[in-house]
Amino acid sequence: MKNLELIAYAKQNALSGKNLDRASIIQLLGIPPDSPECEKLGKAARKVSSAITGDQAYLSGSIGVDFAPCSMSCEYCSMGKKWGIVQKTTQYTDEQVMEWANQYVAAGARRITLRTTEFYSPEVLGVLTAQIKKSVPGEYEVGLNMGEFDLETANRLYEYGVDYIYHTVRLGEGKNTRFTVEERLKTIQAVLDSPLQLHFCVEPIGVEHSDEEIADRIMMTIDYCATGAGCMARVPVKGTPLGALPQISERRMAQIAAVLRLAKCTGDISVHPPCELAVEWGCNSLTIEVGANPRDPEYCPDSEWKHFTAQRAKTWFQKHGYQFSNTLECRNKCVNP
Repeated sequence: MKNLELIAYAKQNALSGKNLDRASIIQLLGIPPDSPECEKLGKAARKVSSAITGDQAYLSGSIGVDFAPCSMSCEYCSMGKKWGIVQKTTQYTDEQVMEWANQYVAAGARRITLRTTEFYSPEVLGVLTAQIKKSVPGEYEVGLNMGEFDLETANRLYEYGVDYIYHTVRLGEGKNTRFTVEERLKTIQAVLDSPLQLHFCVEPIGVEHSDEEIADRIMMTIDYCATGAGCMARVPVKGTPLGALPQISERRMAQIAAVLRLAKCTGDISVHPPCELAVEWGCNSLTIEVGANPRDPEYCPDSEWKHFTAQRAKTWFQKHGYQFSNTLECRNKCVNP
């Protein structure tokens, strides 16, 4: 099929409750981002987003708990011990985490993610999750972005009150990271075998990644029926091995988000760093961040990363036809292609 024919097919396929095949995903990713065809792709994804989400948009809040040298030294991460960017450990107190959780929920966030370095204690995070849910009133979910763990730990985290785990097989896994794909998949399987939800993202996307590599991660998102799905750009951090490679353009980021929306016919789609064009092209979930951040050499404990606030996210949603949601709705039933 020609590109415009494929875009029309992908749109109807998604509206019919079917996921997209790998070859079609690769072809859509190959459309030049600055072309009129890519504009058509984005508009089609927005139509599908409206049908799937009911034009409901969501805000998430991410709290980077510890800013510390990490011995895994992923080649794009500011906290890699080998790069010497982070010299000492700094972290939020429980009270500071609670304060940001309160602020997020008050701003309308429906998901709060606690993010840590690889070897941070799951037990400590479980206890902290329980404290948040006890102390912060409101309707929201709490998730963790942490290191590798087994099924026993997954079940224990659920008992503490954890709702979801963010875990993925990163682009360049085993090459730009010190992890194996098998290690990451083992943890993902532990999540799937537990009552926890899985959030999975295509990341960190850089100019060095092919359409085929990106398509394979989109297929993983589909195969795992991830409750939360999205895509994330690799942000160059000076001093890391990949720091000299440029960040992908916002049009490319929006294109990938649009393809993900057309490929995965259920659930919410997020994009990070926040990208307004991606919202226009079908993304309905954005994240604000505070604290430690692997995409930044500085610790940002007192303000949102890049000054991206809840109000700005809401403005984007409203501008592009979304209603900011006050409730968490399940639109994530798995649909087999």
